[in-house]
This record gives sequence, structure tokens and C-alpha cells, in this order.
Amino acid sequence: MKRLTLSTLGIQALLILNGVIMIYPLFIMVLSSFKSNAEIFDSPFALPAHFDFGNIRRVWDETNFVVYLANSAVITAVSVAVLLVFGTMAAYAIARYPFRFRETVFLFFLSGLMVPLKLAIIPLFVQLDRLGLIDTRLGLVLIYVAMGLPSTVFILTGFLRTLPGELEESARIEGACEPRIMWSIMLPLARPALIIAGIQNAVPIWNDFFFPLVFVTTDRLKTLPQGLSVFMGEYNTDWGVLFSGLTLAALPIMLCYVLLSRQFIAGLTQGAVK
Repeated sequence: MKRLTLSTLGIQALLILNGVIMIYPLFIMVLSSFKSNAEIFDSPFALPAHFDFGNIRRVWDETNFVVYLANSAVITAVSVAVLLVFGTMAAYAIARYPFRFRETVFLFFLSGLMVPLKLAIIPLFVQLDRLGLIDTRLGLVLIYVAMGLPSTVFILTGFLRTLPGELEESARIEGACEPRIMWSIMLPLARPALIIAGIQNAVPIWNDFFFPLVFVTTDRLKTLPQGLSVFMGEYNTDWGVLFSGLTLAALPIMLCYVLLSRQFIAGLTQGAVK
């Protein structure tokens, strides 16, 4: 019992240390958003001498922050929605229906995890240019869907395979059709996996800087990470304003993460009770 207690305390200590390591950079970013450049370099880890909201006002006044925020929100929401719809259908077919070459199809999706999409940036640019999707939101959405579909199928397939087949059999006996079984019976039980897949895709899409930088040039179509780069100069960077913009940009996705995390825990608890 003593050995088990020590082991538990050690695990808790590691989790606390990991939490501190993860949260501390965010804490420094928030503090730096209230400092000037000189104060950041003089005392980067100290509390600000006074909390000045001038940096936040500059982000609001000197950039199209609302436009960038709306672009990021629309692109992220549409991309995650499309990913969950198509990823769910593909994962459900692979997990619940036996058919020829099922494992081959599953491995085809998994192969997308092994090849980063950034390696194909040149042919991808040529293809989108021929389709007329350069400098459009739709082009970014298609890129993010292609990038996130393999991991979405992988997560959902593994979870759907754990659901008991007796649920489907009972529903078929009651006369339910296959789409009804999928949407009304199986997918509500897979809500934790859907939330995990949504969070895993939403965070990197929201934070992505590379693909908008390559495929978007019009200011009204820029996303938050790309739009805030105006405060980074070749010879001088206004770090206080930049940190203010990054703090504002992180707030929406952090709020969504907290809300979805609560739903994830509630889904696990509900499944355990059942």
C-alpha cells in the first residue's frame, strides 16, 4: 500500500510539473502583453511595473484584427466540420462493416500520417492555382481537410471498433435503417472521440501560419497568425504589441478547448454509468 501511494504521488508530481511547463510560457506571454519592449528585455520574467492596455489598443487600431479573427474562425469551423463529417463516415464504414480490402483502405488513410503535406507544397500550389483556389478561404479549407483526415479516421475508427455489436443488432431487429443506427445510436456514444478529433484538428488549424503565408496574399483574407506578423520587422520587432495580439488570438481557442474538455469528461462519465 505504501509503495502504491509513493507511485501515485510520483505520477501526480510529474503531472504537476508537466502542467507548469505547459502553462508557464503562456503566463509569460500574457504578462509581456502589458510591457514595453524595454521592460521585456530588462525583466522578461517579472510582473509588469503597471498594467498598460496600450499594446492591446494598438493591435485593435493598427490591424484588421476583427477581420483576421473572423477569417480564422470561419476557416477553422468549416474545416473541422467537414473533417468530422467525412472522417466519421469513413471511420464508421471501416470499423462497423466487413468488406474486401477494408484494412487496405484503413492503411491508405494511415499513410497520410507518415507524409507531411508541407513536403508537397510545390505540386499543391500548382494544383490549387489551376483550380483557381489561390488566395481563397476554400483553398485553405481543402488543405486542412486533407491534412487532418488521416488522424480523424484513425481516432474515430479505433473508438468505433470498441462499441458493442449488440447495439446494432437490436436496432436492426426493431426495424431501424442503417443511417438511423449510425446517427441516432452509434455516434452519440462516440461523442468523446468526436470531441478529441475536433480539438486535435482545431488547434493546429487555428495556429497555422505556413499555409496562409503561402496561399493567401490579400489582407482581408489573412488569418490571425499571418495578420499579426505585421508587428515583426526585419530589424525591429514590437514584442509587447505582438504578445498582446497573440494573447487575444489564443483566448477563443482556449475557451473552446475548456468547453469541449468539459463535454469530453461528461461523455466519459455518461458512458461509464451506462
